[in-house]
Amino acid sequence: MNFAAQFFANFVNDGSQAQETRRSFNDSEEYDPFWQSAEQRRSFSKPDCSFHSGPCAKDGYIGNGRVGRRSTLICPERLKDFGAEEYLNGDVKVFETSVSEPPEVQLMSTPKPAMKKGSESKSAAKAPPEHLPLRTPSAKTLLFQQTGIQKTPICPHNYSRLSKQYGMEIYLKKELLHYTGSVKERGVLYLLSSLKQDQQRKGVIVATDCNFSMAVAYHAVEMRIPVFVIMPAYSSPPRLRMYRDYGAMVISYGSTARDSVNHARHLARENGYLCLEEDDSAVYLAGLGTVGLEIYEQVPKLDAVIVPAGGHCGLLAGTAAAIKHLNPRISVIGVEPEEFPLLLQSLKTDSPIKDLYCNPNKKLYRDLVDHSLGTHTFQLAKKMVDKVISVREADALVAMLRFQEYERSTVDTEGAMGLAAILAGQLPELKGKRVAVVVSSANMELDLVLQCVERALVLDDRVSRFTVQLAEWPGDMAKLLDLLAREDVRLLDVCHRRYSDKAELFKAQVECVVEMRDKSQNSQLRRTLSDRYPSLRWLER
Repeated sequence: MNFAAQFFANFVNDGSQAQETRRSFNDSEEYDPFWQSAEQRRSFSKPDCSFHSGPCAKDGYIGNGRVGRRSTLICPERLKDFGAEEYLNGDVKVFETSVSEPPEVQLMSTPKPAMKKGSESKSAAKAPPEHLPLRTPSAKTLLFQQTGIQKTPICPHNYSRLSKQYGMEIYLKKELLHYTGSVKERGVLYLLSSLKQDQQRKGVIVATDCNFSMAVAYHAVEMRIPVFVIMPAYSSPPRLRMYRDYGAMVISYGSTARDSVNHARHLARENGYLCLEEDDSAVYLAGLGTVGLEIYEQVPKLDAVIVPAGGHCGLLAGTAAAIKHLNPRISVIGVEPEEFPLLLQSLKTDSPIKDLYCNPNKKLYRDLVDHSLGTHTFQLAKKMVDKVISVREADALVAMLRFQEYERSTVDTEGAMGLAAILAGQLPELKGKRVAVVVSSANMELDLVLQCVERALVLDDRVSRFTVQLAEWPGDMAKLLDLLAREDVRLLDVCHRRYSDKAELFKAQVECVVEMRDKSQNSQLRRTLSDRYPSLRWLER
């Protein structure tokens, strides 16, 4: 068990004292891979492909800066019990896979005080988990070299441009830059690395289309672990193609996500494979908690960390445990959707709620509502998280728009949760403070992104719709359009109806959709039109 998993296991087991461990490298001379030469680093991280006679999965055709489709690691003979086989790309080969577990990295044990001569020998009391000494940079860097976790950027010398707008120093932890666009890769890498070698050879199965499944599909192939993905029939073709390009074996089964999950479990039992589902094991939480280790190293004098919560809540619990271990004075704040306040309700009842009776928008909150809250995750969040708040759907959509405009980043609803809490004005105590916001993911289909942006413009009072009644005199329509032009308003759509049941006799009803710069221009346009057209009516958003 590596040092992070050992650390998180102490919290999960609710122990009052940490297990004394020893450091795996010399205290007098810290190991730091950043001081190695480029050749040494490459040789350290390059996988050994000598165990098979065929080509390596990484040695594909390179075109336009991306690797071509990988060969699946599944033998066709193994599909006989899988029902209708959806996809085989014709180049399946069987290798004798040998995957070794990474070397162990542990926390340094608590130093014992020197004993005077002749005094009774007493064992030194172990420090509580919050005070275990942790040489974060070197130990964490070694960990990244072992597991392949990508260190996502956050620049402490050039904080987000959103900072001036909201009166605090905002540092965005961009977890969306992982290969699959989600922070779930961290926990998945820990999870796959902890599997026994015989299980790695047999393969793993995941079901449904979510960030966890995408991370498993990609990194299992990278580690040469055979992987099946069971998808419901309604899954979009672009998403199916993405899984196949990763190198996973995709099988369509069932009309609902529940059908796919049940079929995946059945296949796992019948064939001896491991069905991976997002859980709250110490290993998985430890992987997610590496976000906290990075934030603490990258942002000095940090005051607070805002983390998305909802459903599984593993990212919040793992990050909170890591941050509180390094500096208990840093506040950790969890944010979840108002339509699905699972953690808030669990904290009120003092027990994890498995099923919350509500009807959230599953298109927007797919990864936040598909999982239940685990007991270990709840206990960690209860002990380590300082505050949990909920945000409205409208605030989340406007936060997505702010990411587009200020950060040139397209994020999904989960990734925008932290910023949504700030712009909604729910964290006034953070004014003037240094705040890190975890941007957890950016996986949203294009058509849904367009709908969210259009809706956010309306919610932000920058797109409005109104109707006026014009007399049938020549030039009346031209005067309205000229007024809009003088107000520097962009006309998006106009509809002129002469025969409308809502228009008075000998008058036409005109409906306009206009776009403005900001709320002040919106207010100015409303005043100008009200003075000119008594029949003006603004349509509700």
